[in-house]
Order: sequence, then structure tokens, then C-alpha cells
Amino acid sequence: MPITQLHPESIVFPPVEYALKEPNGLLALGGDLSPERLMSAYQNGIFPWFSPDDPILWWSPDPRAVLIPQELHISRSMKKFLRKTQFQVTINSAFEDVIVACSNERSEGTWIVPDIQRSYFQLHQRGIAHSVEVWEEDTLVGGLYGVGQGLIFCGESMFSRRDNASKFALYALCQHFVNYGGKLIDCQILNDHTESLGAIEIPRSDYLHFLNKLQQQQLPRECWLPQRLL
Repeated sequence: MPITQLHPESIVFPPVEYALKEPNGLLALGGDLSPERLMSAYQNGIFPWFSPDDPILWWSPDPRAVLIPQELHISRSMKKFLRKTQFQVTINSAFEDVIVACSNERSEGTWIVPDIQRSYFQLHQRGIAHSVEVWEEDTLVGGLYGVGQGLIFCGESMFSRRDNASKFALYALCQHFVNYGGKLIDCQILNDHTESLGAIEIPRSDYLHFLNKLQQQQLPRECWLPQRLL
């Protein structure tokens, strides 16, 4: 089945069952990056990912990589780091800085182009996209950002300018997320890094089941207020 070209005036996506097996999960192309289209995508288990010279590509891979936040793997060396670190962690205190850093810190190039940055900042202004920041005194040294979907957090990207900084951001997010009732972190596609942190693969159908259930439930508003976590 050919890839669906999205209509510029509609935010409706084709059923995810139409996604290709190779490349795994490619569902559609085109459209735009408006907040409304992005929310339609996330609500249906779809996310954008593309190279700067490509059209906008939309994906829903099968299987899906997820992390149960209570099962985040903390290595022996990371436990030692947690006992000694002087880093501080905040949430939703520097979203723009985090997404720009996620773009700039990737030596292999990035899909987090300026249009992506603007769109996710608009989601942040609506209380939908969130960031976690790691600070060394007043210097931003690590962090991550993603999209909240009820009791699911859809992770998008992370960066680290010091050893363990991005892992520390994820550790703090998991602790905070669980404390407020969060249930699942979407990692999209499994790789060596996410697998080392405890992410697993589940069938897309299972992910959609969890998504449909958990996005209907809301975390307390104070979960996403700017604040210090650690």
C-alpha cells in the first residue's frame, strides 16, 4: 500500500495498521507541524521524525518501545553518581533552551529543525509539551523534553553536556511522574541506550490499548508546574 499523502487542510491520519513494515512504522508524509496536527498524531500513537531535507514523515512502529517508570534501570555507577552529584533538576523551567540543546548536541545531524522547535514550544505554552532541566549551578548541562498524554509521557529527545546528565533528568522525571500517578513513558523505538535504561518492546496494539486508556486520565495540574525536582 502506498504511503498516504496528508491533506493540508485535514489533521486526520490513516489507521496505524496501514504503516509499512519496512521501514518499520512509516505511515504518512506531508501535512504540517501545527499543534493541532501534532496532538492528533500523539492521540493516535503517531509521531513525526524526518531529516532536514525530507518531507515531514509520520511514524507508528510495531513493536513500540516503552519504559515503565518504576522499572528504570539504575546501574551501579549511576547509583554512585546519584549519591555524590551536586546537579540540580527542574521541570518546565527552560523549555526553549532544552529543545535547542537537543538539536545542537547531536553530532550526526538533527530532525529537530526550527519548525519543530516552534511547534513544540507552542505545545509547551498550551501545557502539553514539557521539559526537564539539569543544572550545574546556573549552567544547563542536560535535559529532555516530550509530550504529556494523560498518564503517559511521550519522550522525544534528550541531551547531555556532562556525564550522566541526561540519565539524571530521566531518573528525576520517573520519580516525579510516578509520585503524581504517571504510568508509562513512550520511548518510540528501542535502541541500545533506551534498552540499557530498562525500556522494552511491546506490540503496537498493546501500546494503543494503554494509550487509549491512560490518555483519558489526567495528572494533577501541579505535576507540570515549574519547580525543582532534585
